[in-house]
Amino acid sequence: MTEPNKLGHFGVPDHRPASGGIAARARAAATGGPRYLDGLNPEQREAVETLEGPVLVLAGAGTGKTRVLTTRIAHILSQGRARPGEILSVTFTNKAAREMKLRLGQMLGQAVEGMPWLGTFHSIGGRILRTHAEMAQLKSNFTVLDTDDQVRLLKQLLQAEDIDDKRWPARMLAGLIDGWKNRGLMPSQVPAGEAAVFANGKGGKLYTNYQERLKILNAADFGDLLLENIRIFREHPDVLRQYQSRFKFILVDEYQDTNVAQYLWLRLLAQAPSGSSLPGLPSSQKLRRPDEGVPGEAFGVAGTRQSIDSSQDGSPGLDASRRPGDDEKNVATPASAPHLKNICCVGDDDQSIYGWRGAEVDNILRFEHDFPGAKVIRLERNYRSTGHILAAASYLIAHNEGRLGKTLRTEDVDGEKVTVTGAWDSEEEARAIGEEIEELQRKGEKLNEIAILVRASYQMRELEDRFVTLGLPYRVIGGPRFYERAEIRDALAYLRVINSPADDLAFERIVNVPKRGLGDATVQLLHDHARKRRIPLFEAARAVVETDELKPKARGALRDLVAQFDRWRAQAEVTAHTELAEIVLDESGYTEMWQKDRSADAAGRLENLKELVRSMEEFENLVGFLEHIALVMDRDGEAEEDAVSLMTLHSAKGLEFDNVFLPGWEEGLFPSQRTLDEQGRAGLEEERRLAHVGLTRARRRAKLYFATNRRIHGTWTTTLPSRFLDELPAASVEITESKGGGGWGGAGGYGASRFDNMESFGSSYTTPGWQRAQAKARRNDQGQARGGFDEEQSAFSGSRSDGSRSNGSGRDAFGGFARKKRAPMTIEGELVAKSTGTTSEFSLDDRVFHQKFGYGVVVKIDGNKLTIAFDKAGEKKVVDSFVERA
Repeated sequence: MTEPNKLGHFGVPDHRPASGGIAARARAAATGGPRYLDGLNPEQREAVETLEGPVLVLAGAGTGKTRVLTTRIAHILSQGRARPGEILSVTFTNKAAREMKLRLGQMLGQAVEGMPWLGTFHSIGGRILRTHAEMAQLKSNFTVLDTDDQVRLLKQLLQAEDIDDKRWPARMLAGLIDGWKNRGLMPSQVPAGEAAVFANGKGGKLYTNYQERLKILNAADFGDLLLENIRIFREHPDVLRQYQSRFKFILVDEYQDTNVAQYLWLRLLAQAPSGSSLPGLPSSQKLRRPDEGVPGEAFGVAGTRQSIDSSQDGSPGLDASRRPGDDEKNVATPASAPHLKNICCVGDDDQSIYGWRGAEVDNILRFEHDFPGAKVIRLERNYRSTGHILAAASYLIAHNEGRLGKTLRTEDVDGEKVTVTGAWDSEEEARAIGEEIEELQRKGEKLNEIAILVRASYQMRELEDRFVTLGLPYRVIGGPRFYERAEIRDALAYLRVINSPADDLAFERIVNVPKRGLGDATVQLLHDHARKRRIPLFEAARAVVETDELKPKARGALRDLVAQFDRWRAQAEVTAHTELAEIVLDESGYTEMWQKDRSADAAGRLENLKELVRSMEEFENLVGFLEHIALVMDRDGEAEEDAVSLMTLHSAKGLEFDNVFLPGWEEGLFPSQRTLDEQGRAGLEEERRLAHVGLTRARRRAKLYFATNRRIHGTWTTTLPSRFLDELPAASVEITESKGGGGWGGAGGYGASRFDNMESFGSSYTTPGWQRAQAKARRNDQGQARGGFDEEQSAFSGSRSDGSRSNGSGRDAFGGFARKKRAPMTIEGELVAKSTGTTSEFSLDDRVFHQKFGYGVVVKIDGNKLTIAFDKAGEKKVVDSFVERA
């Protein structure tokens, strides 16, 4: 149906109710007034109600930026300033887009259903590209390749060029190409010096071959979703004007994380429809990138960024002869600049932490230069963290020079001070964190409100080992995803070939899965035929089966497979996509393959395939489902389970917890030595921003740790405390002693050794795990607890009679370690214990008692692992040696 504003006679201006006029006031009265403005602080309200011209909202951590964005959209709609389809709202993650849609739905009812342009950069770019696919030499049903498929395709190109893929890995080339696309560079625009770094100067040619092959396969990668948009906008001004006229308002979230391609895409759309140049720039100027400028000039001329040079093919070109400042005299003043679009960018320069993947913090730092006359609104009131946490974070980030400047404040209490704890080594650090978490548990804290944020993923191993030992449930955020499992990728490959026969990578993945007698020689023959005729593999297979190039058995199997895909493709026109998926998995023999498989995980793989089919029910058709799979990378976790969250600092962006542990604050690790070596001061400032992000994830408690010795890739290394610790305000920091052993020094004059006080060599531990073992031992008539012993009756115990805690060394009187009974171990989190293969002494329906979870009934037995339905804790998996009959 044609939108109402498209029906008027050409030349008749669009009508909008005047702000404050009769129509606007009547509309407000009909809806009971704008209640969505209730509860906003003055700065937030100003950001919502400023609807004219460019606006930059500097929103610090926890200041309510998502609420500002959604309320601003609601205000635009309620005031009649634009229709839902005339608002472009761009986010970085699907999660953020869903949250905005949910909040808008609560504010405005069904209005959010009419907002087709609310989504991520890639989802919106993908939609535009599908609409104008022929302009990019694609068909509208093109496939979006993920990283795995991209690497496989590049491996094929390396083999075709006879390049050693061990010396020049395909994944390295994929990273280079992704970096070029993030900077808006087409193959012809890659500087010769950069192209020369791969395969002795063949990087540029491989990039060209890669793009050509994508066209043949009717495919695009994530970088193309924006890069091809930019090319279309530049080569087809009428298409650009169509979108410029459509979008009356543009809103951008997390602007500090935009890369050059995203920046160019936004700037093109932010132009006035009648102009041919960017706001404030003459059309003669060219777009330039950060790598061309001099320090202090991110893009282009002083006071501006980049303009559009429509004389070149692809995205903006390079001109080494022109340097920043050459055209400064030609820059238009705000008064003479073209009419500026109502663009509102929300971001925080202090949280720009993704420079390693192409993000340009300069985009937000130079917003006022890019959009002359822009209004800057600072949101500084934090609603998340306590006073001491905010003071520490603000004091730390103030050491950065490249920032616009703001100071977070709160009207909440000061709360607990940020603690800094030193440990002798990383193992002691893990023990200390484990004990602190158990102590928080005893005080009634939920594990879901506890997070551990590490700088490097290898720090997780010792923490995971410790949690398994303690029986602490945990989840690793950013771990293996559902759609990355082998059986899911195989099933998706079948569906992708049905949707797009030119999808070579998907076809090659399943051409011999399950086994059909089509080995490497057959696949190579198909590749040779496809390259010679410049056709997709599927069409090559259709041609080859009509010849005698293959042996009869292989030819028959390949002919049957081609016929199957033809039949499935015909069924797709009349069959529901969920039913089609079941048919394909059954008729292809894929389901049967796993049914016949006798491995331990075969049953789980079949369940995953069932879950895949169930997940398709949420989508209207196969195309929508496949695009969702390509774009959505959110982790599928068990959010309802009470467990500690373990993740890297980069994964923590946008999250918040009551209690945050930050281990590894040591030189070389945090700040990262590699970042300092590669990026110098800019790298140091990004590392400091990362520390700021880590601190501001905490609502009530932030606990920092460092170790004097750390094992990195199997080698022990002596480290120094991070420089960031000395940049914290002393008034908001408390130094504490490690609870995982002794003090952090131990030698060389650094502090007291853990062995300095040895009044007792007993093991008078007070951790919940030790107390559970003690209690079980006392309940046993003989003082025995499944092979353990009662410490109070042990001849090796040196516990003080007053029950006070000893030095915690855990050593007996002879210098050995006192035996400890381990607590019941819950098999949860990402690290799952395997069955030992022994037969359990328990039977189904046995009534048992677990020290942590209480009474329950055995419902499943797998070797020595029991699944128990506890009366209060629900269903849990535990090792049978740590439960007893009730």
